[in-house]
Amino acid sequence: MPGEITRFVLKISLILAVFGASAPVLAEDMLVIAHRGASGERPEHTLAAYELAIDQGADYVEPDLVVTKDLVLVARHENELSDTTDVGSREEFADRRRSKTIDGRLVSGWFAEDFTLAELRTLRAKERLPGIRPANTRYDGLYQVPTFAEIVQLVRAKEAETGRTIGLYPELKHPTFLLQDAGIDSVDLLVTALREAGLDGADAAVFVQCFEVGPLRRLDRLVDVKLVQLVNTNDGPADEPAMRYGDMVSPSGLAEIADYADAVGVNMNLLFGPEGIPSGLASDAQEAGLAVHAWTLRKENAYLPPVLRRGTAENGTGDVLGMVTILEAQGIDGVFTDDPGLVVSALAQ
Repeated sequence: MPGEITRFVLKISLILAVFGASAPVLAEDMLVIAHRGASGERPEHTLAAYELAIDQGADYVEPDLVVTKDLVLVARHENELSDTTDVGSREEFADRRRSKTIDGRLVSGWFAEDFTLAELRTLRAKERLPGIRPANTRYDGLYQVPTFAEIVQLVRAKEAETGRTIGLYPELKHPTFLLQDAGIDSVDLLVTALREAGLDGADAAVFVQCFEVGPLRRLDRLVDVKLVQLVNTNDGPADEPAMRYGDMVSPSGLAEIADYADAVGVNMNLLFGPEGIPSGLASDAQEAGLAVHAWTLRKENAYLPPVLRRGTAENGTGDVLGMVTILEAQGIDGVFTDDPGLVVSALAQ
């Protein structure tokens, strides 16, 4: 297997040389960002997932933040709850099911902003990808939905235990929708929470990320923490219908992002062409003064390029070391991963 990895990286290097690109430079201290915690081994966005990620050596833990009816920041992948909790089986909440148009897409289910925190506390988390991660389903029903304050408390306890700095990397989910639909200002709530925790300064181990532009510009005026503009392979920011992510990752678009953000969080598919050849986005972003954080490295074959898959099972474990090596060769500054333990181990090699 190491020989296969070496040959693949050498192939990329040779192709770059042929096309006149500079030789790859290995990233120094690539950040390991635990995507929703160690979500490859525990149901995502649970205190258990965050704690395991920290124990495995993650530099940052990433909570996606939504808001309750009584204005409490809580961690869920989406404001719609049925994929990650048992709300759909709770008869007492059957009448809460409804449909909403979120960022131009019709979504049906149960929404965090329609529940108080006390009501959410009665729900239990479940594995979001049971077909890919059947082993995680044994933890279904064990964990509550955590608040952002509880995640901060956990991080501080683990810092005291380990003697190392552990960062927070929250993402604001659908802030414009929440403001327009429910009158909930999640930007203001997050700013207040960061200030109360003493985490609003430039030296805080905090990145705040969002797919939208306006909320990041507001945050840039309100706090000094590092900000990250998320970009995807299609569409554009929900709050800026005329903008497309494809234009935002052009050299001129990246220069505009650098006016208010410190990094770009990019879908890994934007970093490589169909044959695995680097797209140039990483170097363009870094020339604009932006760090590059790639998402999302998962161990399962289903999420890896064909050359790094091992066996034929979609949920089989592929070549994580190979993917880390390729990202390092591009000088990527950080990587989101569901499997921080494997990535930390790969970086050590």
